[in-house]
Amino acid sequence: MSVKHILVICPHPEGVAPGQRLKYEQYFECFSENGYEMNVQSFMSNRFWKIVYKKGYVLEKVFWTLYGYIKRILLIPFLPFYDGVYLFLNVTPFGFSFFERIYLFMNPNVIYDIDDLVFLGKTSKVNRLVTLLKHPEKYFYLMRNAKHVIVCTPYLEEIALKKNKHVTDISSTINTDTYLPVNTYSNTKPLVLGWSGSHSTLKYFYLLENILKELRKKHEFNVLIFGVTDCKVDGLDIEVIPFDQKLEVSTLQKIDIGLYPLPLNEQWVFGKSGLKALQYMALGIPTIATSIGANLRIIEDNVSGKLVVTDAEWMNGLTQLLLDSSMRRKLGEQAHNKVVEEYSIRSNKNKYLNILNGVY
Repeated sequence: MSVKHILVICPHPEGVAPGQRLKYEQYFECFSENGYEMNVQSFMSNRFWKIVYKKGYVLEKVFWTLYGYIKRILLIPFLPFYDGVYLFLNVTPFGFSFFERIYLFMNPNVIYDIDDLVFLGKTSKVNRLVTLLKHPEKYFYLMRNAKHVIVCTPYLEEIALKKNKHVTDISSTINTDTYLPVNTYSNTKPLVLGWSGSHSTLKYFYLLENILKELRKKHEFNVLIFGVTDCKVDGLDIEVIPFDQKLEVSTLQKIDIGLYPLPLNEQWVFGKSGLKALQYMALGIPTIATSIGANLRIIEDNVSGKLVVTDAEWMNGLTQLLLDSSMRRKLGEQAHNKVVEEYSIRSNKNKYLNILNGVY
């Protein structure tokens, strides 16, 4: 088997960003076994990743941004020597499609993987000024000119198909060899309501603040928050565990009921693949989620989880799950089976391989 050398262009270092590590990065071993050698070149350094979403560090952020651009420039003469380019999100974070056009000119064998509705220009609160430097044009250029486009939600698929006829919808997927259910679905101790996310999505957890405070007046439970450094709500016992990939599975396994609230009035949520819900579900955790976007395809209401909209539905659904251990078991087991069958690495690896084989 002749080895094909593929350059992976991505914003974040390998193994840190959910949009990368729980999508295509999980398949690198599979790609290698099938004759593809992946050379990852990220825009951010590991140090840049650690500070990029923190307040301050302005001069250091400027330095690492310039360093990222220099790395991208130095790669240009080597592009024709690769069999192809796997491009995630963008070549550079700012400006128009200047670098994207150069990269595609130097090597047109590009698979473009787009996650979230990045072309909306949404960014972190601590970096609001950088929104002015972002331009959606580059994302549409990549959709139009890539040999194949990979998306992660039906909504993104609709948009991409208007630009390119070669589009495949592959959700974020879970390694079900490591995400193993351990929940006993017992009511012998206070249950743990869990939410997993990041600094930028913590605002979604706060959508449940009043509901959980009201629920706590009638029922005993604890709250576990994974992925951030701080979260406080008066009247709730909250354990906060910062993100650590080594602790991710073992931490999520402590959850008895998974929470996945989303706003109903933000277009941004239609680009989200329901990754956090899939993580809970893979672990056999009964999950209650807002009935919107990709949640409608990954959760079948009252079969593999609960889909709710109003505050009353959230309250009723959470109350049922807290009290009824047999319901938690039924929903949790069905959720695990659904992930194994439709959203696991095993069930999706051929989709990626077929795209790579078709382009490269």
